[in-house]
Amino acid sequence: MSTSSAAPATGTTDQRTVVVRAARPAEAAEVAWLASVTFPLACPPGTPVTTMAAHVAAHLTPGAFRDWVASDRHALLVAVAADGSPAAGAVAGQHLLGYALVALGEPDGASERDALLAVAGDGPYAEVSKIYVLPGAQGSGVASLLMAGAVAAAQDLDPHAPVWLGTNGENRRAQAFYRKHGFEVVGGRTYDVGGVLHDDVVMLRR
Repeated sequence: MSTSSAAPATGTTDQRTVVVRAARPAEAAEVAWLASVTFPLACPPGTPVTTMAAHVAAHLTPGAFRDWVASDRHALLVAVAADGSPAAGAVAGQHLLGYALVALGEPDGASERDALLAVAGDGPYAEVSKIYVLPGAQGSGVASLLMAGAVAAAQDLDPHAPVWLGTNGENRRAQAFYRKHGFEVVGGRTYDVGGVLHDDVVMLRR
C-alpha cells in the first residue's frame, strides 16, 4: 500500500470547492475513464485516433490504476468536486475533475537519466508521470491544485528526490503551466505513443 500520508488539500476554483486527495482502490475504473478522456488532449495534433486508443488500452487500464494505488513507489491523486457537481465533459455520476500520478525511481530512458544526473545528481527521482484535468475544468485552477498535491506527494515519497516530468515538445501551453510551477527544461527524450515516437522535453523543478 502506498506510503503517501499527505492530508487532502482543499481549494476553491471558479466558485467550486475542490479536494485533492489520494485515489481509492474502488475508483480505479473511474480514473481509467478519466484517463481515456484526457490523454488525447495532450497528444500532438494529427496523432491518429487508433494510436491514442492503443496507448490507452495498453497503459491506462483500471488494473494499472489499481496497481498504482497499492504501490509504495507511487502516489495517485484525484481532484474531486466537493459539492458533487460534475464538470463539463464529465458523465452522470462522474465527479472526478482530474488526476495526477507521481512515480519514485529511476527514469526508463537513458536521455532522461543523463539529463537529470547532469543537473540534479544521483537519483532516485520523483516523476510527475501524469497530470490531467477534464476539458471543462481546464483554466479553472484545478490543475494548479493537482500540481501542488503532486509536489507534496513527491516529497512524502522521498523528501530528497528531485521532482521532474516529461511533456511533448510541441505542447507550449503545458510547458508554460509547468514553468509557472517551478519547472525548467533540462533535456529531451523520445516518447512512444502506440508505436509512434514523439519528441518530449524533460523538465526539472528547481
